[in-house]
Amino acid sequence: MSRVVVIGAGMAAARLADGLADHEVVLLGDEAHAPYNRILLSAVLEGTHDTSALTLRLADHVDLRRRTRVVEIHRDERELELADRSRLRYDELVLATGSIPTLPPIRGLVQIDGRLDARVHAFRGLDDCLRLDAAVPYARRAVVVGGGLLGLQVARALSVRGLDTEVVEGGDHLLRTQVDAAAGAILKRDLQRLGTAVYTGARATRLTADGLVLDNGYTLETDLVVLTAGGRPSTALARRAGLEVRRGVVVDDQLRTSDPHVHAIGDCAQHGGRVTGFVPPAWEQAGVLARVLNGETATYDGSRTVARLRATGLDVAVLGDPLEADGDVVEVSNPVAGSHRRLVVRDGVVVAATLVGDLSRVGLITQHFDRRTVLGPHEPGALLMPERTAPPPVLPDDAEVCACAGVSAGAVRACSSLDEARDRTRATTGCGGCATTVRQLLATRPVPTLEGTRA
Repeated sequence: MSRVVVIGAGMAAARLADGLADHEVVLLGDEAHAPYNRILLSAVLEGTHDTSALTLRLADHVDLRRRTRVVEIHRDERELELADRSRLRYDELVLATGSIPTLPPIRGLVQIDGRLDARVHAFRGLDDCLRLDAAVPYARRAVVVGGGLLGLQVARALSVRGLDTEVVEGGDHLLRTQVDAAAGAILKRDLQRLGTAVYTGARATRLTADGLVLDNGYTLETDLVVLTAGGRPSTALARRAGLEVRRGVVVDDQLRTSDPHVHAIGDCAQHGGRVTGFVPPAWEQAGVLARVLNGETATYDGSRTVARLRATGLDVAVLGDPLEADGDVVEVSNPVAGSHRRLVVRDGVVVAATLVGDLSRVGLITQHFDRRTVLGPHEPGALLMPERTAPPPVLPDDAEVCACAGVSAGAVRACSSLDEARDRTRATTGCGGCATTVRQLLATRPVPTLEGTRA
């Protein structure tokens, strides 16, 4: 039995470990917590989830070692050197070190003694979330720096908790790396309608006793400053070990680094010149690598990226790379109703999509996206113009309903309850965007009957 050691105990590492039942698996995590669902941290902050709902189940064959930090990788000996100077042998090593936050260039965030100003909070891990949660009852105003997916989730959570919340985004629109300006404008309107002020094209330059100073001259009075912008792949260990590192740790289609016995998955990995930063591709990488380490033939092509915004009152789904994908654009936008739907179609195949405000057909569009269905000339437009009075489409058993965990409609229908679906398939335990679909499938599943019985 070979020993697979994973540096990191996050979501990708937990998924990988589950697929390696025939190996000795050691997870090394530097946090005090067991692996947990980071996507739901904003739900904990909002108050809709308890921290216990975040814990990810690990199989019995997994040896989890918490508060364990690796300081060096000795590739020649296939050993790791830990912070206590002990050594740990491995047969195969997996880097799942994630990303690390970077402080934006805002003067005043760090005090003279080197500590962060008491008003400043990062939001990357569970400890960050708990610290911010404890500060919320004593605050009236909050400013979130960063208008990406995480920033909007945190802003909505703080607003739901009753704080006057403002978002500062240096780009010209919200979610600028995922959606176009039209979709960003609708999101800004939606946030303002929900009571959150948004400043785009503005950068925070200084934190003073009066508040957060922007480069447009405004000073935002605030009790809390939450940093959600800025992060980079954690590559220091790989770089010191002499592995090929560019923006992330470079891997091939089998998730191997420049050392065939060292692999990388998740936020720290760079495949095809890209790092993703999202859970669905990280889980897909974990599944591929598990098959590779089990001796099966598997490849990761890096083509499938699905991002969902989990925030009360905001509905966003992004498939692929709508800003860079090449193809014909089919678009329907209704700023008054707060919806924007955009498909990028090449040779009849949906290669990317943006859905803002109306996710009624996200399941069907995702199905076509995953299967690379060749659509007729009128079908892309029809996908964006659903009949409101028509019943929802019946999803076939092989249609994927949970992008995070790769769960099909049939797998959900085979379960008798939401709890069973969560335990058996992990549906709803990722971003949570599939929760409505999963409940509908369970509510409409056929009820088994006993043949030959009489009333």
